[in-house]
Amino acid sequence: MNRTKDSSTSLRIAIQKSGRLTDKTIDLLHGIGVEFDNYKRNLMVKTRNFDVELLLLRDDDIPEYVQDGICDLGFVGANEVFEKDADVTVLRGLNYGNCRLSIAAPKDGTLQDASDFEGKTIATSYPYLTNKFFQDQGININIVEISGAVEITPQLEVADAISDLVSTGGTLRANGLQELFTILESETKLIQTNKELSPGKQQLVEKFLVRIDGYQQAKKSRYIMMNAPLEKVDSISKIIPSMKSPTIVSLAESDMVAIQTVIPINKFWEVMEELKEAGASDIVMLPIESMIL
Repeated sequence: MNRTKDSSTSLRIAIQKSGRLTDKTIDLLHGIGVEFDNYKRNLMVKTRNFDVELLLLRDDDIPEYVQDGICDLGFVGANEVFEKDADVTVLRGLNYGNCRLSIAAPKDGTLQDASDFEGKTIATSYPYLTNKFFQDQGININIVEISGAVEITPQLEVADAISDLVSTGGTLRANGLQELFTILESETKLIQTNKELSPGKQQLVEKFLVRIDGYQQAKKSRYIMMNAPLEKVDSISKIIPSMKSPTIVSLAESDMVAIQTVIPINKFWEVMEELKEAGASDIVMLPIESMIL
């Protein structure tokens, strides 16, 4: 396939065309300043402000497209990467699309431990990972590969148990199944081909990663501002779990200052009361769109 620009520099990135990862992947790309339109109506989309073209695929095709070098990068669930046993490099975990590949069986049934599965039949869309899990424990099972509605197979007596992706477990409970153990914890990964990239492409990958790292750090951080008595600055600075030393700004009242810094969002709620007790007031917390680390 001919590219619209020099293939030595233009990156081709695979993303899921439709599914549970699509919207958040699109949000991430827009969040790092990559502009494009009409992704829902096209299989290939050229971005306007970054030398990148997006290839929209089925999620289970993405690892092989990246492995074969058809795409340079791909956004895909870890479950698909490891199910395909793809020869790719995982560049980043992206902390969305979180789920787990688990074994589930009828509630209150005889299947409880891995050793109970000797000679049993398991229905799954993930035959490689499921087989490997039991083989590693010296347990022989039979696999029925199912592309959808795996959870109904025990009721139909097609299988004794299932191996399927689980998020909340609601679907399992609705079908009278209980989750027994987890094969794989999964999240969205950014993967790269192991085929050699040109220097131009490698530079683009590095720029892409800088944007993603900044975007991810911003999602986990907040910009906070507060007023405090000048005499309390040292004690407040010791409480703040900031990335660097806070900025101190003089106020109209000579004995008061404004303190500004960036902190991890999960730490703010832990120290808020301590800050107030130390003399901080008018505490404001603001979201951050992106950061350059």
